[in-house]
Amino acid sequence: MDLFDWNGNEEKAKPLAERMRANTLDEFVGQSHIVAEGSLLRRAVMLDRLGSCIFWGPPGCGKTTLANVIAATTNAEFVKLNAVNSGVADVKKAVEKARENLKLYNRRTYLMLDECHRFNKTQSDSLLPAIEQGTVIFIGSTTENPYASMTPAIVSRCRVFEFKSLTSSEIRGALLRALKDKRKGLGNYRIEISPEALAHIADTAAGDLRTAYNALELAALTTPPDGEGNIHIALSDAEQSIQRKALSYNEDLYYDLLSAFCKSLRGSDANAALYYAMRLIEGGCDPLLVFRRLIAHSAEDVGMSDPNALVVATSALTAFQNMGYPEGLLPLTEAIIYVCEAEKSNTVVMAKDAAREDAIKNRDDNVPAYLRDSSFGSKDMKAQSAKYKYPHSYGGWVEQQYLPDSLKDRVYYSPSDHGFEKQVQETRKRKRGNRTK
Repeated sequence: MDLFDWNGNEEKAKPLAERMRANTLDEFVGQSHIVAEGSLLRRAVMLDRLGSCIFWGPPGCGKTTLANVIAATTNAEFVKLNAVNSGVADVKKAVEKARENLKLYNRRTYLMLDECHRFNKTQSDSLLPAIEQGTVIFIGSTTENPYASMTPAIVSRCRVFEFKSLTSSEIRGALLRALKDKRKGLGNYRIEISPEALAHIADTAAGDLRTAYNALELAALTTPPDGEGNIHIALSDAEQSIQRKALSYNEDLYYDLLSAFCKSLRGSDANAALYYAMRLIEGGCDPLLVFRRLIAHSAEDVGMSDPNALVVATSALTAFQNMGYPEGLLPLTEAIIYVCEAEKSNTVVMAKDAAREDAIKNRDDNVPAYLRDSSFGSKDMKAQSAKYKYPHSYGGWVEQQYLPDSLKDRVYYSPSDHGFEKQVQETRKRKRGNRTK
């Protein structure tokens, strides 16, 4: 048997999500902001001029698939490693082989590293010289923010492309193609799927195409055919295959309920907030979506007036993740009540918005000299650094300019008279009453 035949056992054993991976940019699903006609990435791939980059985004959005498309498009060698089970020795072996290919055959090498945020500093340092010298073209794939989870030296030498969760429409289109594709998909099965079932899988996959493919394949393979050999996938089959029941309300009502929940939190009505939360969850909404809004409002509408609101909300999420449904609804209920009954203040969101606006429109990177890192600086830099006033040498606080000169009079956070913020005001007065210069 031809091992590369699409009807071979090895190919049949692959899950639908693997079989349906795009092989060209035209087949690629989603991420139009990255791969659209005329985009930087698309031009670089087509011209085989792609430099080192990092693909960052949620699961199932196409990061690995796009890397595979690049591998199929380029004339270079393509080496794939996974940071979970690859070490320094694997990196050195790949780099040495890449150096040999470049020297002997003038052939470049792409090094694809899945879960690249899992590489520690030692592992990253073993790869850094090869990236700097152009020995390998690095493509990292990660679900974590690379700016926070990866070695800065690696990130600074790469272009970061942020991937977005796929829309329900994009997932629905991909599923329809899989149902028709006789070569890689489910086209050889006589499948009839109801519009409600298709929409349910696409909507509840939460932007993860892999999850949607898996649910569709499970529904197709486990639903018994009728007397004529037709497989009818109904909404109930879709619910079981993706392990989430359909919402017992339409999309408009869903957003109305969610809006009412948020406004009830802000309005300190625990009874209403609890009702809307339970209506959402019992109607089929993922409880994590309710937690997401609760945590956001604990900072947005309570904030510094009661900082414990954020602690209670995030602790409730952890408890829910450990306990599961339905017991996990208990800590959720407690957190909703706490956020509702807490003093309200929107100073946190106001401070965030004001600081963000300056960071975007009025940015000033002239950090005062005495605040700069002088670890490896000149004698002059070290002398300037010596002018820094260490607050603990002055009893915990000393008057000192921290913002750049052009922003030194900006005030982003002004505490209100509510709850804990009263103490913040008193603490500020006490500090400034004992000014030390």
